[in-house]
Amino acid sequence: MRPEVTAELTSLDTTLTTIEKVMNPEEMASRVRELEAQASDPSLWDDPEHAQKVTSELSMVQSGLKKLQGLRQRLDDMPVMYELAEEEGEGTQLADEELKELREEISSLEVKTMLSGEYDAREAVINIRSGAGGVDAADWAEMLMRMYVRWAEKNGHKVDIYDISYAEEAGIKSATFVVHGEYMYGTLSVEQGAHRLVRISPFDNQARRQTSFAEVEVLPVVEQTDHIDIPDSEIRVDVYRSSGPGGQSVNTTDSAVRLTHIPTGIVVTCQNEKSQIQNKASAMRVLQAKLLERKRQQERAEMDALGAGGNASWGNQMRNYVLHPYQMVKDLRTNYEVGDPSKVLDGDLDKFLEAGIRWRMSSKS
Repeated sequence: MRPEVTAELTSLDTTLTTIEKVMNPEEMASRVRELEAQASDPSLWDDPEHAQKVTSELSMVQSGLKKLQGLRQRLDDMPVMYELAEEEGEGTQLADEELKELREEISSLEVKTMLSGEYDAREAVINIRSGAGGVDAADWAEMLMRMYVRWAEKNGHKVDIYDISYAEEAGIKSATFVVHGEYMYGTLSVEQGAHRLVRISPFDNQARRQTSFAEVEVLPVVEQTDHIDIPDSEIRVDVYRSSGPGGQSVNTTDSAVRLTHIPTGIVVTCQNEKSQIQNKASAMRVLQAKLLERKRQQERAEMDALGAGGNASWGNQMRNYVLHPYQMVKDLRTNYEVGDPSKVLDGDLDKFLEAGIRWRMSSKS
């Protein structure tokens, strides 16, 4: 084998061994056996909610174990693959391609082992708000929402849209949606901050360049164990008719719900569900997520004041998307950049997410 190939295989083996120590395949196999025993119990579905948790965890652990074992087998096979290619005189192109794929998959799995925060394993609530830039900013907010929905779809994650507030001319003022799936909060939390777009405005009849901003907020979905109790006396509930683009009514009943948390002034709306009761329940989940995040920030500020905290603030503006006079998307924290904005805006976010997670880990150390 070429010396550089030998060096890379050694490096990948070291990385994969570290991943195996973190993920512990023996422990995963034991957990699979436990969950399979629970799943085969006929009485499991007497409690559908518990049954769903068991089957979801079983599927997740099985998938993770299969992935880890598959990567180890492929890496162990690589020297043989190169030897056969050299003996048969066919060149090493196929082996080089397999090595490239293996490198990317091991790197991606390594990033996942970095998601060990208290809430990282949870699903994510994403809020997008248009910022400075007028109608262009509203259009930009809608483009960002599409980017995240496309990313989720490509990765097999279901999205539930809770609320969209449409702007008058084009785009949206704000949107709230949930991305379902394990580790969605840990993965997407690195997207929080201001996203800046530079382009020739499609809304300017003089075709001038326009800079616009949109704010992305990422919250962990609240679970029952979080103890976020909100007394009814602290909430004002308003109901109104759901509206679509241009202010048109999309529902003949007053089913949309607006919750105002009186002590903090936090306002949450939901109009996606058919009934007022469903909308209120969804809005309450988002309000709880916001209050949980507020509590976390207060605790972190107290720790920082005592000198126990790390770098809790990332800075607000985190990524630039330039469509004119050149083509580029650049993350201002990691310096990772690509020259094809259209692919990124169509949901090709994985490399930005990986770079963000690695940056966050290095910031903590």
